[in-house]
Amino acid sequence: MSKRDYYEVLGVSKEATEQDIKKAFRQLAKKYHPDLNPDNEEAEQKFKEINEAYEVLNDPDKKARYDRFGHEGVNGQGGGFGQGFEGFGGFGDIFEDIFDMFGGGFSGSSRKNSPRKGSDIKYRLDIEFEEAAFGIDKEIEFMRTDDCSKCSGTGAEPGTSKTKCPKCNGTGEVKYAQTTPFGQFVRVGTCDKCNGLGEIIDKPCSKCSGTGKERKTRRINIKIPAGVDTGSVIPLRGEGEAGEKGGPRGDLYIYINVKPHEIFKREGNDIYCEIPISFVQASLGSEIEFPSLDEKIKHIIPGGTQTDTVFKFKGKGIPNVRGYGRGDQYVKVVVQVPTKLSDKQREILKQFAVESGEKVYEHKKGFFDKVKDAFTG
Repeated sequence: MSKRDYYEVLGVSKEATEQDIKKAFRQLAKKYHPDLNPDNEEAEQKFKEINEAYEVLNDPDKKARYDRFGHEGVNGQGGGFGQGFEGFGGFGDIFEDIFDMFGGGFSGSSRKNSPRKGSDIKYRLDIEFEEAAFGIDKEIEFMRTDDCSKCSGTGAEPGTSKTKCPKCNGTGEVKYAQTTPFGQFVRVGTCDKCNGLGEIIDKPCSKCSGTGKERKTRRINIKIPAGVDTGSVIPLRGEGEAGEKGGPRGDLYIYINVKPHEIFKREGNDIYCEIPISFVQASLGSEIEFPSLDEKIKHIIPGGTQTDTVFKFKGKGIPNVRGYGRGDQYVKVVVQVPTKLSDKQREILKQFAVESGEKVYEHKKGFFDKVKDAFTG
């Protein structure tokens, strides 16, 4: 069977630079390496073909003869592996790339049997506005993975025990020797008999089916600090899912959601509210009473106060979550216009308008208004 053109094998043109050839070879070597394609004869043959092409095209002298005479120009000097690793310019760093794909080497051990930290748990906690402002102790309930209460996490039915896996001798790993064009490599894989556990359970626990784990309800008391807001996160270390192989538990992250308040709105550590006042209060001035987070506050507003006037009360806002003081409270007064007036009130306002030099345009009753008055007495 005739050999394929070396440029075609690497997928490059005859004008390709040394770096282009090296880059193409790296990609193909990783793709078809025998250790990444066990028991795949086609991949192994392609890997050999790729290396043969690279050995020639990466050597300037061999490349020149190949470009002039084709395969005949390099027969006996290329197309094989007899020259050892020294014949492959820059091949050492390519091996490093391939080794990295295996997590540090072909003979590196599997991590399946090593301790692993458990997964984290996210929990949303809804709290009231005042609870967020001043802090509170809360009891929360959530589900998490714990050791099975029947087998105590062994996975074996009580009264029975586990036995060491005879295939991997308890290591959870087996070694496979594989011959490649570069020699023999030892590949470490997960034992298929014990699935990497190193132990065989002859009689699995009837409650957890041999997993050694079960879902349980967990109740804990937590302290919500003063000043938290929606989006605040409280981490509780070691309250997450159980670890594997003796690894530590994951963590519990509590995400705070503060319910809206019917009066107050929050911006940072400051709070805002609106208080209605009458036309008379705004005109003559008055002492008004309004709520704060701590207690009711009395405040004298001056005569002539306009609607949407804002008063600031220092230190009446939300406590800083780090304990550095408090925000402020801003109170906006909104002047309300009466919608119903008695005849006497109307006359008084007319007189006020005359004294103020204002013109008053009264609404005159139309035909339907007069009919309505007649029927209503």
